[in-house]
Amino acid sequence: MQSPQCVLRGEIMELHQLRCFLAVAEELHFGRAARQLDMLPSALGRHVRLLEESLGTQLLLRTTRNVALSQDGALFLNDARLLVAKADDLGARFREKGRKRGLTLKLGAIDTAAASLVPMLLQDFRKHHPQVTVQLVEDKTIRLLPRLLSGRLDLAFVRPPEKFDKRIQFEHLFYETAVVAVPTQHKLASRKKITIENILDQPLIIPDRSSRPHSHDLTMKLFELANARPVVAQVAEEKQTIVNLVAAGLGLAIVPRWASRFAVAGVRFIPLKVEERKNLKFLPFAAAWIDGSRDPVRDQMMSVLKSRLRTYSAKA
Repeated sequence: MQSPQCVLRGEIMELHQLRCFLAVAEELHFGRAARQLDMLPSALGRHVRLLEESLGTQLLLRTTRNVALSQDGALFLNDARLLVAKADDLGARFREKGRKRGLTLKLGAIDTAAASLVPMLLQDFRKHHPQVTVQLVEDKTIRLLPRLLSGRLDLAFVRPPEKFDKRIQFEHLFYETAVVAVPTQHKLASRKKITIENILDQPLIIPDRSSRPHSHDLTMKLFELANARPVVAQVAEEKQTIVNLVAAGLGLAIVPRWASRFAVAGVRFIPLKVEERKNLKFLPFAAAWIDGSRDPVRDQMMSVLKSRLRTYSAKA
């Protein structure tokens, strides 16, 4: 379905322009809004300017440091939300009809889920629903959630964000445990377990917080509880890249246990021992879908997931 368009003042106002305006209006920051929509800030700014031109008014007041809604922008905000919500609902209803005919489920998953949970789940799901085709998309949470909102995904397995869109329903599944990725030639490689105290002086490869906040914060919090600061040798975005850097001997890394499914020669994954009293819960894992939406195929997959959740989480 093509994006709905409205003709105003002889110009065309596109639905995507409204989404761009809403993202900036909610964040009041072009950089954060651009990350939310998975686009460049310059492209985001261009779409907002085109919308303002089509309306013949300034919606946002911009300075070098701040972004604020103009008087017209504040008045326009609610109507824009209603229009986008109406378009999303219209698209969802027609996609649901098509899905019932085609029995296809579009599933998104972060990398560790795609490496472990999804294969187990699909194996169990297909035993009961062999007629359903599952289209899998692997990406980060910050990119999966916009796809969920736009209807390009029906269900996603993600890390729930600190600030979440109320249009999305999250169902907590479990917390993943952590392991330490160590080069096989490292002096700690022969250990059965590793504590934070064992690696206080070791160079670490840590995830970039903008793309992997939960994994980044886990490392930082563990060192904070040990009254120490990590020796950061390298920051990387992709988990596979982090593990490869460990294999190259550039440092150690604290990663989710399921990252050990990545087959990389020269790396050993050792359980991280954490005192029970610290009760760290920094790797939450959740299922996400559009709140209030009806999808029998999605519900069937969630039913299988819940029935086998204890088995899946035991391997986390």
